Amino acid sequence: MPEQTLRYVSELTECIKIKSSEEEADDSSQFVKFFPKFIWAVRDFTLELKIDGKDATVLLKVIIYGGGTSKRVMEYNLPRECIQKFFPSTTCFTFPFPTIPENVSRLESLDPAVLDFKFLEVTNCFCKNVFQDSQVKMLKDGYKVTGRVLGNLANMYVDTISSGAVPCLENAVIAMAMIENEAAVKEGLEVYKSGMEKLKTSFPLELKDVSTEHQHLSSMATQTFMKRSFRDTDGKYLKSLEENINNLFDGYISHNEQASKRSCENLLSSLSATTTEKLKQGFYAKPGGYDLFCKDLEDIVEKYKSQTNKEVKAEEVLKKFLKQKSVDSKAILQADKKLTEKEKIIKEEQEKAALLNQEIKAKEEEQRQLVEKMEAERRSNEERMRL
Repeated sequence: MPEQTLRYVSELTECIKIKSSEEEADDSSQFVKFFPKFIWAVRDFTLELKIDGKDATVLLKVIIYGGGTSKRVMEYNLPRECIQKFFPSTTCFTFPFPTIPENVSRLESLDPAVLDFKFLEVTNCFCKNVFQDSQVKMLKDGYKVTGRVLGNLANMYVDTISSGAVPCLENAVIAMAMIENEAAVKEGLEVYKSGMEKLKTSFPLELKDVSTEHQHLSSMATQTFMKRSFRDTDGKYLKSLEENINNLFDGYISHNEQASKRSCENLLSSLSATTTEKLKQGFYAKPGGYDLFCKDLEDIVEKYKSQTNKEVKAEEVLKKFLKQKSVDSKAILQADKKLTEKEKIIKEEQEKAALLNQEIKAKEEEQRQLVEKMEAERRSNEERMRL
């Protein structure tokens, strides 16, 4: 790296702040916490490394300060000061000529066996240092910088500088955290929605089946979020993921209920088709017709329950159906000349009790499902907190 380039390091520290507050903003010693490891690669090296007649490394020779206070000496010392002041560690590699001068113009096509052994040895050491010994770039609080994060940070710095403002490392990290965490929430939600949309094609299902898949996908969504999540120290974005998933879960519960309602209504329509036709033909408008109607209705309900014992809307749809049929039932009851007035009153009270009982069942089932849904959300949230 030429000395002119090292001057930029010193100038850079004058144009970038570490903290948003004025405190420590001018403390250049803080930059060592953010700057990377300094690796100096010197190509085609032929100089003799001696200081006062003793062997020395290139780096040691380079960073020795010149004496004096003249402008020329200060300019000479500036890049050396930068190396020692701003970089947490320093390493230097001196590469000899890779091959004889005649082969230099076609280096890219040369067989590695033709290259100088010393050059290959230094190259291997250099690669090992870069890939094995160099540290992953870290931000404050130990957060690793991935390629994507580094690219976004670079864009932020460039945009800020282009606008004429002074970039701040602390603010950049905060902004980066917002971008990454918002994306992490989005990715987590996509995992959840994708899985639930597949499940939706099988609706209607038992509530426990929907709840079980919700918990599984909620866990997967949280894991996806955690992989990309960046500096969500107060859990704000994890909470946002939780709220969004719960809202989506409510939506899928509603879709499952609607599918169940349609399924149950279609089944009752099919099972009661014969009875409906008998009503149109006046089959029950005769002495003893009420008992015949009640018997047909009981058969419908028995078949319905045997086929919908796992449907989430079975009780509610049955309640609505029986309420509708009670209108026909009352008319048949009043027209049945076989029954005495006293018997009609008793049967009417029995029918009211049956309707009330079905209404209670529907409410109890609704409450049970609400408790099951809340329990599924609670378990999902607890598991999310453990990740």
